[in-house]
Amino acid sequence: MHRKLSLCLFATLASTSAFASLAQASAPQITAVVNESQRVTLPGNTRSEANAQNDRGLVSDRLALEHLQLLLHRPDAQEKALDGLINDMHNRNSSSYHKWLTAGEFGQRFGVAAHDVTTITAWLASHGFQVNGVAPSRMVIDFSGTAGEVREAFHTEIHKLNVGGVEHIANMSDPQIPAALAPAVKGIVSLHDFRPHTNYKPHANYTFSGGCYPIGGSGNCYALVPADLATIYNFNPAFTAGYTGTGETVVVIEDTNVYNAADWTTFRTTFGLSGYTSGSFTQVHPTGSLTCTNPGTNSAEGEAILDAEWASAAAPNAAIELASCKDTSTNFGGLIALENLVNSSSPPPIVSISYGECEAENGATANAAYNSTYQQATAEGSSVFVSSGDEGAASCDADEANATHGIGVSGFASSQYDVAVGGTDFSDAYSKTQTTYWNTSDTTVYGSAKSYIPEIPWNDSCGSVLIATYYSGSGTTYGSKGYCNSGTDHKDFITTASGSGGPSGCATGKASTSGVVSGTCAGWPKPSWQTGFIGIQSDGVRDIPDVSLFAANGAWSHYYVFCDSDGGGCSGAPSNWDGAGGTSFSSPILAGVQALIDQKMGAKQGNPNPTYYALATTEYGSQGSATCNSTNGANVGTSCVLYDVTQGDMDVNCTGTHSCYKPSGTYGVLSTSTTAYKPAYGTATGWDFATGVGTVNVANLINAWP
Repeated sequence: MHRKLSLCLFATLASTSAFASLAQASAPQITAVVNESQRVTLPGNTRSEANAQNDRGLVSDRLALEHLQLLLHRPDAQEKALDGLINDMHNRNSSSYHKWLTAGEFGQRFGVAAHDVTTITAWLASHGFQVNGVAPSRMVIDFSGTAGEVREAFHTEIHKLNVGGVEHIANMSDPQIPAALAPAVKGIVSLHDFRPHTNYKPHANYTFSGGCYPIGGSGNCYALVPADLATIYNFNPAFTAGYTGTGETVVVIEDTNVYNAADWTTFRTTFGLSGYTSGSFTQVHPTGSLTCTNPGTNSAEGEAILDAEWASAAAPNAAIELASCKDTSTNFGGLIALENLVNSSSPPPIVSISYGECEAENGATANAAYNSTYQQATAEGSSVFVSSGDEGAASCDADEANATHGIGVSGFASSQYDVAVGGTDFSDAYSKTQTTYWNTSDTTVYGSAKSYIPEIPWNDSCGSVLIATYYSGSGTTYGSKGYCNSGTDHKDFITTASGSGGPSGCATGKASTSGVVSGTCAGWPKPSWQTGFIGIQSDGVRDIPDVSLFAANGAWSHYYVFCDSDGGGCSGAPSNWDGAGGTSFSSPILAGVQALIDQKMGAKQGNPNPTYYALATTEYGSQGSATCNSTNGANVGTSCVLYDVTQGDMDVNCTGTHSCYKPSGTYGVLSTSTTAYKPAYGTATGWDFATGVGTVNVANLINAWP
């Protein structure tokens, strides 16, 4: 009966004008008859946790797997044409400059041939699956079925897992499909229920601080509020000139609603933003060909409210829209929300995403799904900002005490179609110049910063040379006598918490060692715009981050404040207010900056990276800029668009054998060599893995935008 219903639904879909009118942009790729006995494997689609140790046996064949996604593959010539068009869209000398596509145009020109879509959906229906929809891009098919149907159609079993005491489900092997379908199929986005992690870290009290109190307290902490952000990064001249985000929309992508929408208003009232009367906050659940349902609230709601609040701090008159969908049994609701948005009649002008998962764990198909969605968004003129991560160059060890999987980056951030936003801290505590940069009392909206403050990479780890130097007098972090093993209070710094960056290494292919760049792993290719000035790596792959902003959570006594009534809220004594750090803050803030730029330019700008790198080429050239070096602090040049962060590193402690330099002692440090100290990674003149092109002077950036 289920199969008959599915075939009936397929016939209905095929007869609708929307489905039947799918124009072929290229010749069909599926030319052979489907033969179930001739199969190919879709590699890179199995989680490392799906192993014998965690296995608790088959799930029931009747287990419903709702809204699975089959990611399709366009012909190579079509892919090349799309990339060429996107490049032209960002080239002021091209006739295609800023001539963005609609979702319908995108599907017509760059979607998989209608014949192939029909063939694939018919095959799915023949195995009992219900085809729920085909995205207008003609790159994603939404379908539902059972675990038994997945085993029968894709020749992989779904098992129950127990991972660290938490129950999960996942496929135990890579899925297979008939070879005839393979030219048009990239893979199943996921057959498991593992979710990406949020990229924020709660404020921590470190034992050495002797008590650390936010805003107006008696300790030595300086918690950032919107007024501080505006002072440090020079927003105020832009605000005075009227660039406040009026008429612009910033969309933050989530898989949850906020606990209390009034927290956004409380944040603005408390920190002096309520006078910007055009600012607004709404929550939407984008409908479309991919089913989206209201997620309610879950453990990520703190992420959602801080994203909305700090996007508004940067663009106080902009409309902040939280777009969320409920996680399905196998897919992240945030991806569904973004897919529906970019396939709508009104694609979002600016998007921020504060979630992540390392490439090697995310898997080739999921990496491709994010890349494909960002690519479509870019072709439609959207600017996509993504947190680079909160775990240094060890993105497969997010939220862990030690790096054990070597060097890796987030598959959410490594696409060439997004701006990967890294994280910094301020160096005034290290240089003991706090009074130079902070007032001893706060304004009525709790601001206390005096000027731009010298920056260093955000790094809470004992692997930081600056932390080791400050607390032990020696910059040696490794070895039995190094800080990670013997320094004063060194155990407070056994953590991977730090801003993330590194080379794309496992965007495609399949790791031979779980969670490690290995096997057939390969990175996304280096984009044409990631070139032109000192520091750019000649490694042939996409490197992140692109741009950074403050993102620390307290190791050097600086962190962000936000208002969440499900936590500390913003009532009572300031010392009780919510505090945190992470690139979850820097991404929505930079997205807010883009709203100011779009307002000035009067139009969507697409991918901002070509402009960021062009501006960096002008400012840094082949030698760098002494005037715009962040170490100048308050004396940095008044015309600088970017601040070049050249002091410090984001190196973290590690154990094991993967990219871990450990000559002796319990803890080593992440290194590009296991036999020599080559920290992953330090700052440098111009571009570097720790902070990208550096941080921004907002008013100068707006004025310099071409």
